[in-house]
Amino acid sequence: MIVQVKRRRRKKRIVILGGGFGGVYAAIHLEKLLARQSAVEISLVSRDNFFLFTPMLHEIAASDLEITNIVNPLRKLLRKVEVLVGDVNEIDLPNKRVLISRGYRNHSQEIDYDHLVIALGSITNFYDIPGLIDLAVPMKSLRDAIQLRAQILRHLEEANFECNPAERQSLLTFVVAGGGFAGVETVAALNDFVREALPFYPALGEDMLRVMLVHSGPAILPELGESLGRYTEKVLEGRGVEIQLNTRVKSVTDSRVFLADGAAIPSRTLVWTAGTVPSPIIASLPCAKERGRLRVNEFLRLPDWPNVWAVGDCAFVPDIRNPGKSHPPTAQHAIREGKVVAHNIAAALSGRPQTSFSFTTIGLLASIGRRMGVARVLGFNFSGFFAWWMWRTVYLSKLPGLDKKVRVAFDWTLDLLFPKDVCAVHDLDQRRDFHWPDRARNTSGNNGDHETTARRLIPARAEMA
Repeated sequence: MIVQVKRRRRKKRIVILGGGFGGVYAAIHLEKLLARQSAVEISLVSRDNFFLFTPMLHEIAASDLEITNIVNPLRKLLRKVEVLVGDVNEIDLPNKRVLISRGYRNHSQEIDYDHLVIALGSITNFYDIPGLIDLAVPMKSLRDAIQLRAQILRHLEEANFECNPAERQSLLTFVVAGGGFAGVETVAALNDFVREALPFYPALGEDMLRVMLVHSGPAILPELGESLGRYTEKVLEGRGVEIQLNTRVKSVTDSRVFLADGAAIPSRTLVWTAGTVPSPIIASLPCAKERGRLRVNEFLRLPDWPNVWAVGDCAFVPDIRNPGKSHPPTAQHAIREGKVVAHNIAAALSGRPQTSFSFTTIGLLASIGRRMGVARVLGFNFSGFFAWWMWRTVYLSKLPGLDKKVRVAFDWTLDLLFPKDVCAVHDLDQRRDFHWPDRARNTSGNNGDHETTARRLIPARAEMA
């Protein structure tokens, strides 16, 4: 049975789809702009009841931070916005309504709107590579980070008593696919975590470990330029990370990762950070698209649908300073797009002129482990400890909530004083029969430049917001 959400006719309803950077910041600014207008109500639809700060996701996998310290309850961030936790099933643009499913029983709910903001983000793209969707661990959600940490610890436990050298080698070989920000930060954090955990396993030694980064391009971190990419390669290789360039994953089995160059790597852990694609809901919409994303005008509005707007990873936002090009779908852009779209909706409601979106990337930063980092800020390159300090300072300042900032700072301080926690208390069921809503089974194209595009899974974790 479909339940329709009724509203008072005198009120205008603004519905925001998506609880990522674009959607949440649009809601935050709309709340501020329209707080005193009783004739307007705002609803945010999100799969989770929290906002995930993705730049710090790899630190959850590496046991640097507690799980809840990088998430903020949406109802705490948005005091005057109605939060609807559920999945978006259908967007009916002609009839101005959205169909969502809520709760464990998937109750259907129909919501009408006067203004709609589509900020559904992206999902992992597995390119139909055999075995990948069932055996690889993505790094896009909190569940992914928790699973990766649990899987690493489970394999260390198994390897500690394994007598067969071949089996032990596959348990202690960790492969990360994708040399963008997500892949580099993940492999650096994973490498540090595993090596610091080894003293707790007396039967294991560092000579048994194999940590590998596979990248299809000639250099990792291509967004930062060749010099910082080569510097990062040198640092990671000095810490025991093998880097395979100009190749890609061809297929995966329970015990091996096969590369396009013919290599067969004995491994039971593959982390996939090599591709994303816009939410499948986007493909069903009767709108103009570019590279699978919704094409919007300079005001972030869909040209043929005056009251429909799009921001974030699912939107193709034209760069008015560079005709023919678009703004990269990164977190720092999504945050500003959310602010601009909020101002433009408020302007549309009051009949005021709208503001065009234009923004230049401030900087790009990456943590490469052991208090080392790389960064390009305002055209200048930085590396080493100072870049790592910049990474932590910038992202700590951008993390919503004073309480979360204090908790993260406290966790970082404890990490300097004590060894990493190796308790597998969040281990997940090894069966693969649970639902993965963010996995795409039949997507074969690259989504262009993304955070999330193919080589930028979540650039949100890479760029200065």
